[in-house]
Formats: sequence, structure tokens, C-alpha cells
Amino acid sequence: MKKLLILFLYLLTIQNNNAQEQRFTRQDTLRGSITKERAWWDVTYYHLDIAVNPEKKSISGKNTIFYKVIKEHNTMQIDLQPPLKIEKVVQNSLQLKVTSEGNAHFVSLVTPQKENQLNSIEVYYSGKPREAVNAPWDGGISWKKDQNGQHFIASSCQGIGASIWWPNKDHMYDEVDSLLISVNVPKDLMNVSNGQLRNIEEHDNATKTYHWFVNNPINNYGVNINIGDYIEFTENYKGEKGNLPMNYYVLRDNLHKAKKQFKDAPKMMKAFEHWFGPYPFYKDGYKLVEVPYLGMEHQSSVTYGNKFLNGYLGTDLSGSGWGLKFDFIIIHESGHEWFANNITNKDIADMWIHEGFTAYSESLFLDYYYGKKAASEYVIGTRQRIANDRPVIGIYGVNKEGSSDMYFKGSNMLHTLRQLVDNDKKWRSILRGLNTTFYHQTVTTQQIENYISKATDMDLTYFFDQYLRNIKIPTLEYTYKNNNLKYRYTNIVKGFAIPLRILIDNKPHWIHPTSNWQEQKVDGNVLKVDPNFYVDSKSL
Repeated sequence: MKKLLILFLYLLTIQNNNAQEQRFTRQDTLRGSITKERAWWDVTYYHLDIAVNPEKKSISGKNTIFYKVIKEHNTMQIDLQPPLKIEKVVQNSLQLKVTSEGNAHFVSLVTPQKENQLNSIEVYYSGKPREAVNAPWDGGISWKKDQNGQHFIASSCQGIGASIWWPNKDHMYDEVDSLLISVNVPKDLMNVSNGQLRNIEEHDNATKTYHWFVNNPINNYGVNINIGDYIEFTENYKGEKGNLPMNYYVLRDNLHKAKKQFKDAPKMMKAFEHWFGPYPFYKDGYKLVEVPYLGMEHQSSVTYGNKFLNGYLGTDLSGSGWGLKFDFIIIHESGHEWFANNITNKDIADMWIHEGFTAYSESLFLDYYYGKKAASEYVIGTRQRIANDRPVIGIYGVNKEGSSDMYFKGSNMLHTLRQLVDNDKKWRSILRGLNTTFYHQTVTTQQIENYISKATDMDLTYFFDQYLRNIKIPTLEYTYKNNNLKYRYTNIVKGFAIPLRILIDNKPHWIHPTSNWQEQKVDGNVLKVDPNFYVDSKSL
């Protein structure tokens, strides 16, 4: 009886621990799922028209939301996070009833919503948005001042959601087709946002309004405001689709440093157009904008705060030495223009699509300028930072991303995949093909897996299961005596059986391990697993 009681308490403890790990609220579901109040309408255009008051740390204004009716319904979910408040919602000059439930606000529409109609509503709001705690990871609005005492303000909201500072349909699956951002600021400051600057309005109340237009689909967290005492310099890049304006905005005291450090930007563009295909936003140009935090991949308005240093704030994340050959933030955040902004995950659980490919882009940048050896040493060096604490893929429908291993484990998974492809021309065509096939789209992990499996003509089901949905690292167990090699895989998901390149006296040799023991004759003395594969080994 005592043993049964101990067993019961043990099982209860496990159950409670699992419940705590997996416990989600209705707010998580409202934020992270395609609710019925979201599913019936497709957002087509936003006009975000706001005034930013730096002294009061406040925002006021409205977002006019244009949408297409997919299915008849009369309740619309709009997201806005406290302490910001919706003042009113208007459609066809009628003020509508709004029922709020936490961050979700349900608007009761009076006008019949007929299928295929194009309609709009105006959402008026105001307040003091959440101040970023540790931007960009714990985001909101950063209200800072530069060394001259001028206001230095920026938004960052990946994960926490764009509704932290403006009202919208705050879910990744539905990207707005185009966007106008109108931002009113004190006349001695400049606002830099996404897309192209249409015009600047000067007002009698000592303010200016900057109007930025985004021609391409954009995810909500990619929309940004950056306000400061900026000075601009520019260059034109001759790319695969013609002339691309590249504009740089930095605090005026940093102009000299920026002109030197930002030389990495056109180098980045050349390397990534080679590997990934044309820059996806020629109509919107490319901007690099200084901000008071580390940086973020805001579409066509990449933000930068790496202190004009090579590496990651002057350090090499790989420990190989190669990480100091480039400015990490310029390369990494700009790589997101292809993987995050062009190809966007539908659910944040699949955020590895953004971070895994982009972390690997750092290696590809090195490959382009310094060769494959440098690229390999860099990505292999980042393995020291992999925790294998939980799966790379998160939990769907509740705005829950997976492990931060999505960066370094994701990049090492892709580097391993490159070895399996074993043809650099084909590997490049796969990366370019992804950006063509899923151009300006939101996608799922399954779509990416299916595309790569078809392009490589390999069944990669268990490969992706192993690295994305599991925390175990494949291990090659082997004995090697008298030229007789006996080997098998352990620590694997059922069905995992990728070919593996081993080195016998530093000469490459392919084997095909499974979970079962195999034997073969191999001439040589010293055996090791090719380090380009993210596979452990154990000599028995």
C-alpha cells in the first residue's frame, strides 16, 4: 500500500509538472489562434496614422483597417494591449459596440458583411504603450535619449505582438498587402519607418508628420517606428532586379563610424542575392536604421544597435575567429529579409523558419567571401551554444515559440542537410527556390519540409523529426578494429537513418547507419565522424 501511495504521488508530481509546463490561458488562445472572429476577413490595407509624444511617452491616433469579407459574419477581433485603450471604432460613420476581453476586442458590426465585399473600419486609440523591458527580446517602445539629450525612440515587438503599440489583426497568418504609416513627431526629430518616404508635412504646432508607404505584404511585427535626431546617407546597389536604393539613418554624431561600418550592407546584399535570390522588396528599398537597442529585422527598415563593432557586440559567437569578420547585426538581421519577411511563419511555433535559416545565412556570408572552410568552422563553432532543452518547434495555436536552439541548432541542422545534398549548385538552387516558391507568403514547417524533400529527392521526414521535434542528438556508436567497422545509430527517433560521412585517416567515406548494427571492411587506422554533420560519436 505504501509503495502504491509513493507511486501515485510520483505520477501526480509528473502530471502537475507537465501541466505547469503546458498550461495556457484563454488569452493565449485568443492571441495565438485563428479565431472565428479573425477567420472570416482578410486584411488588405492599413493606414496607421498616429502622433507620438516623447515627453509624455504616449501615442494617439487611429488605424484604418481595410479588409475583404471571406465569409459573412458580424463580429471582428481587433487586438490592442493595455495600457493602450480603444477609444472608439467607426464604420460608415456609425460608432460600433466594442466588447473587450483582455488584449482582444470584439467589434459588433452593424452593416451586413457580404462575401467578397471590400470594407473598412477606423480604430481610434490612445495611451502610454508598454515600455520595452529588454528590447528586442522583451519588447514594446524604447524611450531613450541620445548623448546630446535628444529623444531616441524605437519600437520592437516580435513575440509580444505588434498590438503592444498599435491596433491590428495580431496573428502571423494574415499579412496586410500594403501599408501607409503616418507618424507625427516634434519638428526637431525624424521618424523612419518601413517602405518609401512619400512626403513630410509641417504643422503650425511645431510638429512634422512623416508618411511612409509599404508596397509589399508585411507581417505585423515587421512594422516599426524609429524616432531620433537622424542624419541620412545613401547609396545605390546594382542588384539582380536592377537599382536598389540603400539608405542609412544614424544619429548625427555617429555618421563617420557608420559610413565605415555600414560597408557590410552592400556586401551582405551581394552574398545573399547569390544564395537566396533577389532582395524581396525592391519597391520598398532597403534601410539600416540606428536604434537604442541591439537590432531587429523590421522589413525594409532593419534596425541596428551593434555599436559599430564587428561580431556580436564585439564578440564571436562561434569562438572560431570568423565571427569577427563581419558585423553580426547587419548580416543576421538583413538575412531575415529573405527568411522572416519574405517567407514568414504562419504560427510562431514555427519560428525556426525565421531563425534557423537566418543563423545559417551568417555561415553562407562567410562562404561567399572566405570559402567553405571558414563557413564550416563558424557554424560548427556555434554548437557550443546549443542547449537541447526543449524542441525547436513550439506549441501551435497559443503564440508559443520553441527553444532558442532554433538559432544554432537550426543552422547546424541546415549545415548537415547541405552535406546530404553534397552538391553546392543544387543546395543554392534549393535556397533560391524556397524564396521563389514561397515569395511573400506565410508558411508552415510542413510546407518547408515537403519542398526540401521534393527538391532533394530524399525522404527527410525523420531527419526533421530528429532535429526539430526532439532534443536527442544522433550518436554513431562504433567499433573499429583490424579494418573491420561495426556501427549503428543510437539516441534517435524511430526511422532516423541519414547517410553519414566519416573520415578514415582524414579521407572521406560514406556509410549508411540505421538503428541496427552493421559491419563492413574499411582500410585505415583512425576514424572520426565528419564534423560538418551534427552527429555525436562514441567508440565502444
